[in-house]
Amino acid sequence: VRNKKLYLATFAAVLGPLSFGFVLGYSSPVIPELRQINDPKLRLDSSQASWFGVVVTLGAAAGGILGGYLVDKVGRKLSLMLCSIPYVFGYVVIISAQNVWMLYLGRIMTGLASGITSLVVPVYISEVSHPKVRGMLGSCVQLMVVTGILGAYIAGIILKWRWLAVLCSIPCCAMLLFMSFMPETPRFLLNQNKRSEAIASLRFLRGPHADHEWECRQIEASVQEEGLNLYEFKNPSIYRPLLIAVTLMFFQQVTGINAVMFYAETIFEDANFKVIGVMASVVVGSIQVCFTAVAALIIDKTGRKVLFYISGIIMALSTALFGLYFKMVLPHQNNSSNPDVWFTLNSASLGTESGISWLAVVSLGLFVAGFALGWGPVPWLVVSEIFPLKARGISSGACVLTNWVMAFLVTKEFNDFIGFLTSYGTFWLFSAFCCLSVIFTAFYVPETKGQTLEQIEAYFR
Repeated sequence: VRNKKLYLATFAAVLGPLSFGFVLGYSSPVIPELRQINDPKLRLDSSQASWFGVVVTLGAAAGGILGGYLVDKVGRKLSLMLCSIPYVFGYVVIISAQNVWMLYLGRIMTGLASGITSLVVPVYISEVSHPKVRGMLGSCVQLMVVTGILGAYIAGIILKWRWLAVLCSIPCCAMLLFMSFMPETPRFLLNQNKRSEAIASLRFLRGPHADHEWECRQIEASVQEEGLNLYEFKNPSIYRPLLIAVTLMFFQQVTGINAVMFYAETIFEDANFKVIGVMASVVVGSIQVCFTAVAALIIDKTGRKVLFYISGIIMALSTALFGLYFKMVLPHQNNSSNPDVWFTLNSASLGTESGISWLAVVSLGLFVAGFALGWGPVPWLVVSEIFPLKARGISSGACVLTNWVMAFLVTKEFNDFIGFLTSYGTFWLFSAFCCLSVIFTAFYVPETKGQTLEQIEAYFR
């Protein structure tokens, strides 16, 4: 039985990922503004600008650990409501910033909230959803993230950095308000031996005519009373899904999405396209939103693995084409003593015939579309589905920590990779990782389409 209130609960929860998208998108329009600001205490040099962008990932990694603790201790609903506090506090610090360190602190706090959000929201949605729509609703997490990023890019064209921070704080306040009217998940309530509250939650989520008692018994059959101790990680039903999920998070980052997004503006400029600056980011963000929406609409029909395959193959081809582009425009780059990305690209553009620059733009569009179709939304969905209930908090925390640490390393060490492997070598390495991700999916990732969380748990047992 489908019930409109289930969609309402999902909407309330995905205001969290929308906030998290605004956090990620905030730095793109703001960094150019802060690099040219008159106030010397707030003006960023190139190193500070880099840290302003990347310090969010460190806050988010810490948020993953904290979220893993909170989600099991205080529940899914309260964890989501609590994470609006560091969001708002972070933006207040940014709005009132008097120096660069206050900007950093604000970014770390919004990053911390983003880390908690990226863990709790997929768990909440997977636990309240009906199996037939769980894929679509779970994919809305990534859809709202890319919508938030695009929203920040567009708003950044119109608003100054302090006013943009005010705007970015609105979705998390709305989430706090809406979530206060939503139920806790039935699985968490049954785990806490609150059966009557779990029935009330199911009545809200499934409507009055569903068989609440039957679903309650199904969940109860898989809910173990005892807590989780470290010894139990020897059990394949706990360590197998954890290894699969951590590897998915690793692949999501090492396929090069952050590097390609980092390059986006310069690629458009090299190709003599008339979109420069933030408009390039808007174009890329729009592609992401469109293809993530497509993924959300088809995922419950195609299944998870098919989207992983299609996405991985498209990304492998496009990063291979990127490598080819750089190989052709930079024949002498091995001899270059300057590993800086911008030097590389600017020297590339000097020798670029306009006949070949279309290759970079096509590769960029293909890569972003491919990522948005599979490796963007689906890992978060699978991670929210495959853990047994008692290990869901700690295992999800490990996944979020892996994801954000890898995001930090790929973004921060990208220049060093270019210096060590050359531009084309770096993109061919990304291409190899994309191929490995497809092979890994084929052999190790289970198909979870249409199954209840209890059936998935039984599969791993």
